[in-house]
This record gives sequence, C-alpha cells and structure tokens, in this order.
Amino acid sequence: IKPALLVIDVQNAYIDMMDQDAIDRPIRLINGYVELFTQNELPIIYVYHQDLKWGPEPDSEEFQFIEKIKVPEDATKITKHYGNAFNKTDLDKILKEMDCNTLFLCGLSAAGCVMATTVGAMDKDYKFFWVSGATMSHDKEITKTMEGLFEAIGYQAVKAIIE
Repeated sequence: IKPALLVIDVQNAYIDMMDQDAIDRPIRLINGYVELFTQNELPIIYVYHQDLKWGPEPDSEEFQFIEKIKVPEDATKITKHYGNAFNKTDLDKILKEMDCNTLFLCGLSAAGCVMATTVGAMDKDYKFFWVSGATMSHDKEITKTMEGLFEAIGYQAVKAIIE
C-alpha cells in the first residue's frame, strides 16, 4: 500500500452549505488525519473546487480552505472544475509521480465531489478508503448513508494500514 490523503473542497464558499449541526467533528477528524499522514511523511493533496461560471475565483477568500484546516504553503494542491478530482486535472499524474496506489478520501460533499472522486479513483484502478466521520454534506443522514455505502474506516484502522 502506497497511500495518499485527499482532502476535498473544504473551502469557505461551500462550508455554509453543509449541515451546520454536523461539521465540527468532521473538521477535527480531517485535521487528525492530516496530522497522521504528516507524522508518517505520507502525501496529502488538497483539492479545490472552482466552477468556471460561478467561481469562486482562485484569489478570493471564498476559494480558500476554511481557517480551521491549515494548508501548508508548500502543500500539493489541485484545482478542479468538475465533481471528480480526476476529470481534466493532473491528479492521476501527481499520484503516479508520488508512487501512490491507495487513496484515503475526506472532505465535502459526501454525496457530491467525494463520491465523484471515488468513482474516478475506481476508474483509474486505485484502491480507496473513505475515512469515517471526516466527510460532510448538506444532510448528516446522507453523509451517514454514503459512508456506509463506501464502508468508511475509522482512525485506528487507517493508522494500522499506513504504519
């Protein structure tokens, strides 16, 4: 297993669209997974969404990840214009250059871009895991359903796999 963590679309423009009663825990868990991957010197890729018609513009505050998730200046970042982070981006090329074959996915939206990127990962023959509790959507019940559908795994399982 050669893992990478994908942190998808946790941007200011979209966070208010998520179920506000169910965002604190996922944010804490995303930060926990980022720390785990950092400690193990494993790749983390921050994925940003920009709709070509509606934005947000890359130099705007809305485009940036929320303040509670620290994105290092030298972090690997990609900008996508479709739900699937593989669609018309360099994600596959970047992962191959990093020699990664297994993806751990988190972020938002569970029923949108995280799911679409999962399908993209399957199409490209990557192994993948959703990390339990670290996805969000506009409805916490939909998030729960999506995590069940993709058999999300918890922190201890992720830690055991990557260590």
